[in-house]
Amino acid sequence: MTKETIHIIDYGSGNLRSVAKAFEHIGATVNISNNPKDLLKANRIVLPGQGAFRDCMESLSSIEGMIETLNEAILQKATPFLGVCVGMQLMASRGVEHGATAGLGWIEGEVIPINPADKSLKIPHMGWNDLHYLSANNAQDNLHIVLRNIDSSANFYFVHSFMFSCVYNHNCLAMVDYGALIPAVVGRDNMIGVQFHPEKSHNAGLQLLSNFLDWKP
Repeated sequence: MTKETIHIIDYGSGNLRSVAKAFEHIGATVNISNNPKDLLKANRIVLPGQGAFRDCMESLSSIEGMIETLNEAILQKATPFLGVCVGMQLMASRGVEHGATAGLGWIEGEVIPINPADKSLKIPHMGWNDLHYLSANNAQDNLHIVLRNIDSSANFYFVHSFMFSCVYNHNCLAMVDYGALIPAVVGRDNMIGVQFHPEKSHNAGLQLLSNFLDWKP
């Protein structure tokens, strides 16, 4: 693994330091900044997020030039991108939390409330769950590179009340079972998003972040 400069976008969403520490633990150089110009210099870009979809999208949009430069870095320069929790949800066309709000629109779909068939399951979905991969027979060679070399029984830490409902099945790379299978990992091209918190998911989370550093889309 080569040393990489990871740019973590600071838009007031919180949880930045724990994400940064996880990347530093596996050898990455981390830059936390709210300056859009830094996006164009980064080897890789990470968008964390906590809170409501609308609040996070409004905070991101309030930084002058951020959305335009983010689109340039991800869609034109093809910089590898990782969205975490609400940062993953913002990749959607829109979210409906506190009213319909347009997202970044990178992956077609919308962020809607979790509505498990088993009404005894509490919302938010909070705790440790394993992933259900959508590749044939869960074969490692068929998995997205960011999901490889992670034990099939590994658990990841989730905290969320809304889920990313993709328009196209091929954009959903892994699911989690919470009364029904709901998207846990989405992606396309040079971008990937995870609903769980890899920085809080011990060795499995660190392996996923290490895979992200090695990924060459």
